[in-house]
Amino acid sequence: MIRPLAILGALALAAASSTAFAQQPAPGGAPPRVPAARGPETALALEAAQIAISTCKANGYTVAASIVDSAGVLKVLVAADGATKGAVESSTKKAATANAMKAATSEIQEKMKTDQALAAKVNADTSLFARAGGLPLMVGGDVIGAVGVGGAPGGEKDEACAAAGIDKIKGGLK
Repeated sequence: MIRPLAILGALALAAASSTAFAQQPAPGGAPPRVPAARGPETALALEAAQIAISTCKANGYTVAASIVDSAGVLKVLVAADGATKGAVESSTKKAATANAMKAATSEIQEKMKTDQALAAKVNADTSLFARAGGLPLMVGGDVIGAVGVGGAPGGEKDEACAAAGIDKIKGGLK
């Protein structure tokens, strides 16, 4: 007869040994390393956002600016005093869109008029927003992230402010 305590003991031993096995380091002793996403250093990202906001403010626009890295991770979000929730959300989505599509959101918006597959893809993804105001951050031919600005009356104004932020930091990007 098999005793319930013996079964429980055997199960506990098996679970402990499989847990110990799962915690073993990779061959060579080091865990596998996932390459870090590229992106601007935090200080540069913050500077770009602040320049974008101050450029828009000088023109009378209350905006928000978002910076994402190449993995689409939000690095910096700065909302000017008085910026709306919509400005914050659109700036983040514009940055995500420019990064994911590796193009200015104004270009994507224009292409969507004739490319139904692109339009369907963008419209199906609620994290994307193809309105002017998002620009990729480039180092050579590589996209290392993006800047998104939202809140000005018209995306072309948002895009001009994003461009001002990028212009200020482009020499420091790696």
